[in-house]
Amino acid sequence: MSDLLSLLYPWTKAFHIMSVISWMAGLFYLPRIFVYHVEKSQTGDQLDQTFQVMEFKLLKVIMGPASIATWVFGLLLVFTPGIVDWAAVWPYTKAVSVILMTGFHHWLMVQRKRFETGENQMTGRQFRLMNEVPTFLMAVIVISVVVKF
Repeated sequence: MSDLLSLLYPWTKAFHIMSVISWMAGLFYLPRIFVYHVEKSQTGDQLDQTFQVMEFKLLKVIMGPASIATWVFGLLLVFTPGIVDWAAVWPYTKAVSVILMTGFHHWLMVQRKRFETGENQMTGRQFRLMNEVPTFLMAVIVISVVVKF
């Protein structure tokens, strides 16, 4: 199995990068949609319904599959011999950051449900601030993997 993982390494890495890009696009865009949803619509109006469709499709059609693919290809990379130096710090900072990123994704899913049920209590400003979470985590992940401290 390890020979197969080594053979497929360039492909696994390529698909992991594509998955991460797709997932990150959604993680950056969904909080921004929430900002407009809060600031431009009223519960139950036509714009509210439009935002809900956009949010649902972004989560279910793009972000969900991309996050799963990111995890699958990432774990395949972890199990590829010679790729991860477990004596270094970077695999652990990356792992913690990816877990936090996944937690943020799930937090976004909860926020979408709150819009759906008319229970959103957050402001546009709060969603703008939350939009910085994936940026910070992405920086930690990229620096961890590239610098390998």
